Amino acid sequence: MSRCAWPLLRRLPAHAGLALRHGRPAAAALSLPSSASSSSSGDGGSRVPDTSLFVPVPLKPGPDGAAGEDVGAELTRPLDKGEVLKNLNKFYKRKEIQRLGAENGLDARLFHQAFISFRKYIMESSSVSADLHIILNDICCDAGKVCPIGHVDDLFPFFLRHAKQIFPMLDCMDDLRKISDLRLPPNWYPDARAIQRKIIFHAGPTNSGKTYHAIQRFLSAKSGIYCGPLKLLAHEIFQKTNDANVPCDLVTGEERVYANEDARQAPHIACTIEMCSTNTPYEVAVIDEIQMIRDPARGWAWTRALLGLCAEEIHVCGEAAAVDLVTELMYTTGEEVEVRNYKRLTPLTVLDYALESLDNLRPGDCIVCFSKNDIYSVSRQIEARGLECAVIYGSLPPGTKLEQAKKFNDPDDPCKILVATDAIGMGLNLCIRRIIFNSIVKPTVNEKGEKEIDSIPTSQALQIAGRAGRFGSSFTQGEVTTMHREDLVQLKEILSEAVPPVKAAGLHPTPEQIEMFAYHLPDATLSNLIDIFVSLSQVDGMYFVCNIDDFKFLADMIQHIPLNLRSRYVFCTAPLNRKEPFVCTTLLKFARQFSRNEPLTFDWLCRHTKWPLAAPKNIKELVHLEAVHDVFDLYLWLSYRFMDMFPDAALVRDIQKKLDDIIQIGVRNITKLIRASQSAAAPGTAEVVSEDFPTTKRGARVASDRHGPKSPEALSIAVEAPALRRARNSRASRSGTRQEDLKSYGRGSLANRLLREGLLTQEMLRQLESEWQDQHRNGRYGVGSKRDDQHSSKETGKKRK
Repeated sequence: MSRCAWPLLRRLPAHAGLALRHGRPAAAALSLPSSASSSSSGDGGSRVPDTSLFVPVPLKPGPDGAAGEDVGAELTRPLDKGEVLKNLNKFYKRKEIQRLGAENGLDARLFHQAFISFRKYIMESSSVSADLHIILNDICCDAGKVCPIGHVDDLFPFFLRHAKQIFPMLDCMDDLRKISDLRLPPNWYPDARAIQRKIIFHAGPTNSGKTYHAIQRFLSAKSGIYCGPLKLLAHEIFQKTNDANVPCDLVTGEERVYANEDARQAPHIACTIEMCSTNTPYEVAVIDEIQMIRDPARGWAWTRALLGLCAEEIHVCGEAAAVDLVTELMYTTGEEVEVRNYKRLTPLTVLDYALESLDNLRPGDCIVCFSKNDIYSVSRQIEARGLECAVIYGSLPPGTKLEQAKKFNDPDDPCKILVATDAIGMGLNLCIRRIIFNSIVKPTVNEKGEKEIDSIPTSQALQIAGRAGRFGSSFTQGEVTTMHREDLVQLKEILSEAVPPVKAAGLHPTPEQIEMFAYHLPDATLSNLIDIFVSLSQVDGMYFVCNIDDFKFLADMIQHIPLNLRSRYVFCTAPLNRKEPFVCTTLLKFARQFSRNEPLTFDWLCRHTKWPLAAPKNIKELVHLEAVHDVFDLYLWLSYRFMDMFPDAALVRDIQKKLDDIIQIGVRNITKLIRASQSAAAPGTAEVVSEDFPTTKRGARVASDRHGPKSPEALSIAVEAPALRRARNSRASRSGTRQEDLKSYGRGSLANRLLREGLLTQEMLRQLESEWQDQHRNGRYGVGSKRDDQHSSKETGKKRK
């Protein structure tokens, strides 16, 4: 009966088993695309996909046949599942089958997963398709015969069909490779390629006037767009342009401000670079801080602007290190680059001495720290000396940053000292006489997502140092130094090094590309789609795919919420700090409410944030207010993408301004908040606010008795010291003088510093020393324990006997 059933098999693409037994080449026997062959033919040698990213689609065991009948059993007989299992395992072990699987895109990992699923599917199904049933029956019945009709190799077409059901990407690998081919980004912008653009690169260091000259051309044009890295920069150009009687709109992710009262678009626009339009024609475009095209997270926005803006003139401003890359990129578009070099307008001097003590501060000084804890610590110590200081760090709202900058710049204000993070590197015009690096090591995240502490790069050091002695300020020259003497040699070395050239431009998958991926892989999660896209993506040496960790984090966070792909993609591109739990939780609630098609009203937001909020009483409350401000930003950002679902943007903007005022009050009284936080903390606690990275304060340089007790401060130092040593060693290997610094690491510097800053008296030091000696004398810790002493006395007694 099984022979009569052979016509049922004619619908199969080919019979792999027969092909193997008759000696025909496997690839020719199967009318199925071979990924191995396709990857090497005519596509420039496409990348081998990372199959660990291929998540199998679960398949349920086959249902009963129509009307509860098993057609295969009627045509042959019921299957002996025991015999079936033996033959399936025999099928799995055949080298020919494994080779054939590899030719069809199933590497060892996928082959194993596919077989486990295939075996489970057959063994747990109450009935399988008639053709598969007949093949299995023939294989089982003919086992051991000299001339069998059935052979385990005959299962391969069914196995491959099953594999492509659970791994649908196997059937469309060529299409996926074409979608993720990122080797010709200039072709993505046909409007820009349709015109012959003039590219002018204004190259120079900070405070050289390069952006000023570009903006002058922007102002004189009939229409123009300014693309900056920060909202503050876009807002500054917006104000300057309108003050020059040139109507200009402001466009950021969270804000739209029109120069015309009737909300008619002005011919000039100042925007954050992610918001620039590549479809609107302009006479002049300005792209600021072009060196950020190498930024691992945001570089794609500069690439998009450079390649896609439809402007007759593109004025690019930034470091000379980016000239070669921009020239090379423009060569691929057939456009030439005119380079205009600028020199710093005021002299900048690296001093031969360090500050060493906050008692040596002068008006116009700015202390640069690389952690919020250091900001809090230094600002309190300054005000303890009767001096007033302004504070600027990255998570402050823009309004608060501007208010603090205004306070510092005002010659009539008693505030003459600024304590800031590297947030001052761009976006703020500050009247600084001297930049003082509190530390020259900074917490960073490497390309693998690992946290590291390393010396600041030359590019960033120059950017920060260049803020001193700004042209047009009351200081005709700038000065740079360090807080600690041992850092000064290394700072000079950093500043003297050449800035490494920018070698590659960032790219990011577009919503359209991800939608095409989803069409081929409808069961994959958005996070998995992105992973597969990056795995298959092909870029040439001038480009790289930007870091997508934040995107994937949000994609995984909202995966369980039912959203269409485009909406899900928008939520995942929302600008938020994933280290802020309150903001992440709020985004999750936004997405859940959105999925239910329930508008997020002003009242709902007020209930969630517990508005109105009072002025902060300690640092923890200030940090929470900053997070609430970020939540309002998130609402406004989403309101421009889903206007119907986030309808109360105007009301939210009003309370956000009020919140900004409340935060300003907190920052003005920041030393009181620090004092309240420390008094509420446990005695000896070194940290004011928990940070993801250790602080980089010099107080960490203290040697601890490895057998003695460790205070919270000493424990923090024990963890921190190796990372600091690694950061120092990275440059110490090139500087003999640094070796002495490393040898002197931890010679009582903490005690000296505490004494110098008035936090420790000689009497307290003697008392601590006395207590320390008592603890050792009493044998409470380490080697000098009572048990060791007793053991030693027993041994001595034995020897005497």
